[in-house]
Amino acid sequence: MAIVWGKAGVDGLGEAVGALREWQTDGAPMQLHPGDVGWFWRFGAEATAAAVRTWSRGGRILAVGLLDGPGLLRLTMAPDARRDEELARQLVEDVTRPERGVLPEGKADIETPAGSLVRDLLFEAGWKAGEPWTPLRRDLTEPVGDPGMRVEVIGPETADVRAAVQRASFDGSRFTDDLWHAMASGSPYADARCLVAYDDQDDAVAAVTVWSAGPGRPGLLEPMGVHREHRGHGYGKAITVAAAAALQELGSSSTIVFTPSSNVGAVATYRSAGFRQRPEVQDQSRDA
Repeated sequence: MAIVWGKAGVDGLGEAVGALREWQTDGAPMQLHPGDVGWFWRFGAEATAAAVRTWSRGGRILAVGLLDGPGLLRLTMAPDARRDEELARQLVEDVTRPERGVLPEGKADIETPAGSLVRDLLFEAGWKAGEPWTPLRRDLTEPVGDPGMRVEVIGPETADVRAAVQRASFDGSRFTDDLWHAMASGSPYADARCLVAYDDQDDAVAAVTVWSAGPGRPGLLEPMGVHREHRGHGYGKAITVAAAAALQELGSSSTIVFTPSSNVGAVATYRSAGFRQRPEVQDQSRDA
């Protein structure tokens, strides 16, 4: 049967997210997670549907991609399809021909799972190693411990607090409570939590969103940030410990996070919170 690709469409987002949930297992390569789609959902269901691509054969989804920015495609596939030659060659053809509508012309980056055939074929086609990223993981089979400060779960009535910490943590962030409500309306958020940590003066100093992929599967931290005026006090470690505890309560087997290797401070924070650093991975890049 022929492999068919297309944009998910609003009605197809649930199926795409469901496939991503099934593909998350401990020990698997770092890959696109349902939480990545959930975080993108802050732009609304229609924008998310326009950014999600699926490749199917015989009615079964074999690969899912998220156009996470103008020239960044985050791509993963079913575990038993990572070395599927027909799928890999179709993916390479689709991403290298702008008229297909998968990726635009010009400079582009693709995130693919380590060990996948499509990754090998992209290198053969002239794509080069791009930005290095550091994956980290924490096992959740043992008790997580107390974060050592007050941490609250954010709901609709306190979305403005979550949004304010996000803006104060990331330069250029335009996150608002309206975007939070859009994100929370998406299906992935049914198994997600937003947390905010407060210092002794009752100031909101750090925030994180955690995404479960279902019981017994790895959960994701995306994003985590510390207010720029409150850094250097261990709040990043505290909110990360709280995030791990929240995912444990949701039934996650482990918690994972992915950060640019150049962000050495973030890597150190996650390690201090009990995460173990895994081998570095790199995107694949095409020049303009």
